[in-house]
Amino acid sequence: MFEFGRELKRLFQPGAPRDGLTGGDASLLELLELSLLQAEARAADIAAGRVSATNRPERQFEAAVIWREIARRTGDVVAVRKAAAAAEASAKGFDRDARPAGWARARCEQARAALLGAALYGDPGLNAAAEVALKEARGAAGHSPAAAMAGAALALVEARKVLGEGDRDAVIAAARGFDGPIAALRNHGRRHAAGRLLAASASADRADLLAEGGTRLCDPMLLRMALDGLAAALSSMDPAYEPVTWVRLATLRGTARAALAELEGELTEVAAAVNDLVEVLGHITRDHSPLDWARAQQALAGVLRILGEATECDRALDQATGCYERALTVFARQPALAEGGVAMHSRALCMIRRAELRGDLAGLARAEVALRVDLATSNPARDPVAWGVRQLSFARLYEARAHIAGFDRAEHAAAAQALTAALEVFGEHGQRQLADTAAAGLERLRMISSRLRIRGG
Repeated sequence: MFEFGRELKRLFQPGAPRDGLTGGDASLLELLELSLLQAEARAADIAAGRVSATNRPERQFEAAVIWREIARRTGDVVAVRKAAAAAEASAKGFDRDARPAGWARARCEQARAALLGAALYGDPGLNAAAEVALKEARGAAGHSPAAAMAGAALALVEARKVLGEGDRDAVIAAARGFDGPIAALRNHGRRHAAGRLLAASASADRADLLAEGGTRLCDPMLLRMALDGLAAALSSMDPAYEPVTWVRLATLRGTARAALAELEGELTEVAAAVNDLVEVLGHITRDHSPLDWARAQQALAGVLRILGEATECDRALDQATGCYERALTVFARQPALAEGGVAMHSRALCMIRRAELRGDLAGLARAEVALRVDLATSNPARDPVAWGVRQLSFARLYEARAHIAGFDRAEHAAAAQALTAALEVFGEHGQRQLADTAAAGLERLRMISSRLRIRGG
């Protein structure tokens, strides 16, 4: 891929056409490194703003797609806003009555920007706004490809409703909602490369739903369904020509494979998942797509952590900590990202778990120093979720110390207070995964406290 990328850089130099490098073909955006993609977005804005611009709504739509891709790769709030604004302007220009298919495409793009914002920043209100826009778009799209785009995005909205509370049947039903739109987008992709990429993106959303549901419910069948879907989607992808989509699909495959292996106690499969994710990192760079690179690092860290805990391997846990630290170099640039808090907590857990496995109070002390330094540099008012994650990490550290040195009632109270405060913060900011972790921690503390009362008799 890197040889191909260097050749593209040579071709896409300042001598290229002034209105951009891709000519409005969204399927070519994946080939551009971030710096070139940002230049493409500025060129698209210029083209859409010209007095002499022909078909201005189409130029605005193209700009919206590019800005959303920048936001997806970086997590930049400004890029999300620019994508949404360009899509809104495009919809107004198309006019629902005069050009319904174009209006529906623009409205879908506006909704996709909202869905991206919800995923990046944990704002459930954006999902609701997107759902309204998508239903309107589907109603106006008729038999155009925009109907399939709207259907795939609506399936994603439904999937997000199911995650965290639905049972196996609800997860499977939500996954089936993707089948029709994916088939329609693949059919569209036979003539237009962008349709094939949209189908692959919807396949990734479907697999993510099944994998997360399978992990939460400890259900191997759901994880196998996710892996089957990913295998089918990856069979039509080439990492040299569709690097970003391929990396997303392959990262999901590695995490799903590891989750299934952990459920079934297959350590050889966990090790194979490590190799899969190492290969993924060979196909993406931080310069090309910072968030995809960071997510691959985070996924690799999670699998190394599984391996380290199962085998009590210090080296695997150390490597996992290093992967989380590399991921945080990207997440830290955008404090509003929900993923940053999860990675920060996971890094702390790696350090704590390593010390706990070895009965290493000195290691716990080092982890505590690192957490306190982190806490001293944080601003709870500006970034309350990160503050809550630090409280979650402290509570886990207290719990680990209790296992090694015996339970201390003062530390029990401190841990309970930290978890309660964290749970309130996560609930207020829509951080469901972190809220579940805090609730589980409180339940463990209650069980320990109950055992103490029984022993005290």
